[in-house]
Amino acid sequence: MQEFGSETESFFVFNGTGANVSGLACVTRPFQAIICAESAHINVDECCSPERFTGCKLLDVKTPDGKLKPSMVTPFFASLGDEHQAQPAVISITQASECGTVYQPSEIKDLADIAHANGMILHMDGARLANAAAYLGCTLREITGDCGVDVLSFGGTKNGMMYGEAVIFFSPVLAQEYKYFRKQAGQLASKMRYIAIQFETLLTNELWRQNAGNANNMARLLADRIAGLQNLHIAFPVESNAVFVRIPESAINTLLEEYFFYVTDDNGPVARFMTCFDTSEEDVRMFSESLQRALVQ
Repeated sequence: MQEFGSETESFFVFNGTGANVSGLACVTRPFQAIICAESAHINVDECCSPERFTGCKLLDVKTPDGKLKPSMVTPFFASLGDEHQAQPAVISITQASECGTVYQPSEIKDLADIAHANGMILHMDGARLANAAAYLGCTLREITGDCGVDVLSFGGTKNGMMYGEAVIFFSPVLAQEYKYFRKQAGQLASKMRYIAIQFETLLTNELWRQNAGNANNMARLLADRIAGLQNLHIAFPVESNAVFVRIPESAINTLLEEYFFYVTDDNGPVARFMTCFDTSEEDVRMFSESLQRALVQ
């Protein structure tokens, strides 16, 4: 994909879990470890598939906002060279994070630098990379390869495609054996053109930015509409297409009768409200009104 640089190697797969697992498997060995945020999709939502198919140990780190910092990962480097411990080989970050927060380019570069200085690789789960780039007003490459990312799972499904993701290697050397891992993981499509044409369309005339921009704008609109409601607290900065709110459990149960959304329990219930490429202002108005009614019942 030219958006990421002519030196990259790109491979299409069916879904995000397949992209993460096959990409990570290609650059690790079973005695190694992958450092990630506690909230990371690979740690929470992929049914242990990263551990099963890579053989690696996940070293998860509790974060206040879903984002890793160099100071959070450096303690794990003490095990490097110790044959009794899993060897850290990859730092994996999510852009935008599972909390909806966005890494600045400098933050990504700092993690890449510390990974590379210790012989490690920086992996990015970019399921919502387009939302992050739209928020930052930058290109896709400026927050990936230009910052030192080595392996990227580039999301299409969450930005308007029917299905399909891409695994992108920023070094051809890292990609040499990936085709075998993709086949073993059941991610090699017989009709690859059905995924390819979707990416071609998404990346033409920056349609990806238009889709992601709408999703981000609708999340910001939702946050603005509900910010003053009583018994409601927005838990994280709204930087992509996610709005996380702390609201009473009774309100959550009432709202779930009308809408589907996920709820986590981190010192009290937190509801995750997601907007997307085709969310409209009317959708936001109706939802925010339903939320207001649920809070006063």
